[in-house]
Amino acid sequence: MRSICFYFQVHQPFRLNTYRFFDMGSNHYYFNEYQNQYIVKRIAEKCYLPMNELILKLIKKNGTQFRVSYSISGMALDQFEFYAPEVIKSFKKLATTGCVEFLAETYAHSLASLISKNEFEKQVEKHRQKIESLFGGA
Repeated sequence: MRSICFYFQVHQPFRLNTYRFFDMGSNHYYFNEYQNQYIVKRIAEKCYLPMNELILKLIKKNGTQFRVSYSISGMALDQFEFYAPEVIKSFKKLATTGCVEFLAETYAHSLASLISKNEFEKQVEKHRQKIESLFGGA
């Protein structure tokens, strides 16, 4: 019997405010909260929640013959916790099936391995801890 394991990459960068020369020294808030919240809530509703529900149905229908792996960046997890905690709940529901594996990666979905082995290892460990705290293991 052949098996297929689907692998999904999930990443959401934090959006930055426009920061001008004259903001230096007076404005230290770099992130665009409005855009971050708006975009994460929109994609949660239109993408992540419906897809996770579909994956859950397929697991219930096919049992252990249907497997899925997710690599969810730490930045995406942070934003889901801040703006769309229902997405975290949907991933937790998937985790309880035993048919879903969460993979560790660099926390910020970076290319740290190209520059520093030490920084790469720190980011992967930070991500592993986040995955373990949310889903019970990496």
